[in-house]
Amino acid sequence: MPAHHARKRQFVVANARHSPLWLCFAPRSAAFWRAARARPKNSQPLRRPPRRGLAPLWLRLCLTWALLCAALPGAPALAAPPMMEQQVKAAYLYKFAGFIEWPEGSFARPDSPLVIGVAGNEALAEQLERLVAGHKADGHALVVRRVAPGQPLEGLHILFVGGVERAAAAELLGAARGKSLLTVSDSELAHTLGTMINFVVVEERLRFEVALRHVAPSRLRISARMLAAVRRVQPGDAS
Repeated sequence: MPAHHARKRQFVVANARHSPLWLCFAPRSAAFWRAARARPKNSQPLRRPPRRGLAPLWLRLCLTWALLCAALPGAPALAAPPMMEQQVKAAYLYKFAGFIEWPEGSFARPDSPLVIGVAGNEALAEQLERLVAGHKADGHALVVRRVAPGQPLEGLHILFVGGVERAAAAELLGAARGKSLLTVSDSELAHTLGTMINFVVVEERLRFEVALRHVAPSRLRISARMLAAVRRVQPGDAS
């Protein structure tokens, strides 16, 4: 190749690195080109084999983003279309467990599990089970339990109420009142019914609000880091 052609090619390649097209036309490895030359003319193009055993990339990225938003005060909330809402709520519930301090006597033993109850939302319960499997919060293994109206709430540390009739929600939240049990919901009537934390969608972003007046009787303590990430804190005593 003439020297001036070689210099021109180097210039084009060097400048192409600053263009999005470089992602499409980046140089391939020598092994790739050897395999390409050995292929018959009418064969299918070479493709990278799919990676097995992994969730779709968009799902892994969205779940990671949700965890970061729950863990880092001031982090931007994740846009939450309906298909992602259950995964994001599950991620928030998982992270809440690490930002709440339960009073003495809330756990039978130092290694007793931290139990998250879910009422009225099977899809969320399934997502949460997958998310917390093998994880702990302050030394307590995380466990998910389905709850229905009329069932005892003893042994629960967090209770999510969603997808049930108002009467059923009122019954569950009434039974939780006065216990050291963090209650969470996603209802417009949440704080009227006595929920401590309520999920809300604001400009297609999933956020949460805290009603400290409902937290105070439970003797739960919410971390200041978690309160810093709240969309709105209703007045009350944080401790």
